[in-house]
Amino acid sequence: MARDRKPARHRTRALAVSVAALTVGGAALTGAPASAASLPKGHDVSSHQKNVDWRKARAKGASFVYVKATESTAYRNPHFGQQYNGAREAGIIRGAYHFALPDKSSGKAQAAYFVRNGGAWSADGWTLPPALDIEYNPYDKKHKCYSMSKAKLVDWIRSFSDEVRRLTGRRPVIYTTAHWWNACTGGSGAFAADHALWVARYNSADAGALPAGWSYWTLWQYDNSGSLPGDQNLFNGSARQLKRFAGGA
Repeated sequence: MARDRKPARHRTRALAVSVAALTVGGAALTGAPASAASLPKGHDVSSHQKNVDWRKARAKGASFVYVKATESTAYRNPHFGQQYNGAREAGIIRGAYHFALPDKSSGKAQAAYFVRNGGAWSADGWTLPPALDIEYNPYDKKHKCYSMSKAKLVDWIRSFSDEVRRLTGRRPVIYTTAHWWNACTGGSGAFAADHALWVARYNSADAGALPAGWSYWTLWQYDNSGSLPGDQNLFNGSARQLKRFAGGA
């Protein structure tokens, strides 16, 4: 995911699509998504991208974007307003994401901070559901699971999700990698039924199946650079389905 600081380094179901470069249903995501040109293209950004030229991004094909809002309970993206509101003004569907640091505070506390600082949602057709970015610990490579047990991490994610739902009316999209999810949650299948999956996979370290529990992806982050600012993403459906996803269908 797009980083703000230098590291020590999904309830709605999108219809599965038949794409030669992709394989869903638990199989590997491999190859460049060249044959997925018909899928809505998007990206995600953080303060690293600063003030984005949104009209240029739109002209290059961006139909949606996720903007980093917060991290833990002590950081808010200083460029969030320009990025989040600017995307909407340019006609791009946008949403906010939170970078989780489960070892710093509770899931409930981080969810509340996130919603107060940009993670809200409305059924206007232009706002993607809030997203939880939970992955490798970027500040301590030796403790990629934040020195927490699998059960405690699952409880943390559930606490975050429950609070986001209470405050916004929607379950968050979960952004993760198959490797981290399976290693750090024990391959928990507790979230697949009511959380859209935003899967990250663009290098050999993340090759393999989808995170345990999910049989399809809603969003795929397939590269960390490309024609759009930040990381490159696809939505697993049509432009109309993307709009419905944003609207809460």
